[in-house]
Amino acid sequence: MLSRTADHLYWMARYTERAENLARMLDVNSRMSLLPQGSEVVEQGWIATLTIIGLMDAFRQRYDSVTPSNVIAFMAFDRDNPLSIYSCLRAARENARAVRGTLTSEIWETLNATWLEMRVASLRSSNDAEVGNFFEWVKYRSHVARGVIQGTMLRDEAWHFAWLGTYLERADSTARILDVKYHLLLPHGEQAGGATDYYQWSALLHSVSSFEIYRRVYRDLITPRRVAELLVLRDDMPRSLRRCMSQVHMHLQSVRNSQSAETERRAGELQASLHFGRIDSVFEIGLHEYLVRFLGQVSDLGDRVSRDFLVSATD
Repeated sequence: MLSRTADHLYWMARYTERAENLARMLDVNSRMSLLPQGSEVVEQGWIATLTIIGLMDAFRQRYDSVTPSNVIAFMAFDRDNPLSIYSCLRAARENARAVRGTLTSEIWETLNATWLEMRVASLRSSNDAEVGNFFEWVKYRSHVARGVIQGTMLRDEAWHFAWLGTYLERADSTARILDVKYHLLLPHGEQAGGATDYYQWSALLHSVSSFEIYRRVYRDLITPRRVAELLVLRDDMPRSLRRCMSQVHMHLQSVRNSQSAETERRAGELQASLHFGRIDSVFEIGLHEYLVRFLGQVSDLGDRVSRDFLVSATD
């Protein structure tokens, strides 16, 4: 496959997944900000979200105060923010347009329709109720896009590159959501308890579509340690780090070339550490330290995929 075609397919999938994950991050913050708590706590949650995405400085250049409405405007609808939902859906559509001949008509029509609807949504001022519906719409359109890719695309290299981008992006997002929310909810390593804690942890699980899965797996109270175990080490959890890296390794094996051996080895090493890992060992290292290291490894894999398969910056 031409590296330029692989590049467009990979980033089409990454931007689609990124838009959904941004919606998830913003949605869980919106849910938590409605709970009884001080304004400083609410602000801390939004600051943490901007910081973990790496947009705190860019936000400060545009806005004087960190408020839910300002952050949502910046992260959802801002046309000049390259990491907003608006920009991600636009980039996904543009990458799809560049390889329309490789995609099925259903994939193109799905991504194009999503972008056209996003343009209309971005022109409307949304109240709190509409914002929640908007986040659900973004998640739904991402689900539709993945379903069409899965249901209509030939299982060739193009298909593998689309899923490689999807799972690398999902691994990055799950780690970021868990890192920022875990330490906000347990700032001093305290055990969760009480109604407020229950709703906060429930909101976190809902943000990664894991609340019902948690109930089925553990059938018990929501505890921080089990939340971390579910989102890091469970292979049967669709958005867990272990599941994502299993898929990344599998798709890398399917598209391997003469220069990708080291990339494949590193992906396999990371997947094996998750496969054989134990949550006690994770907490011995420290969850934050573990996730920071994991994010660095995922970033390294993304860079290596670009060098091994995709269009270089000078092309």
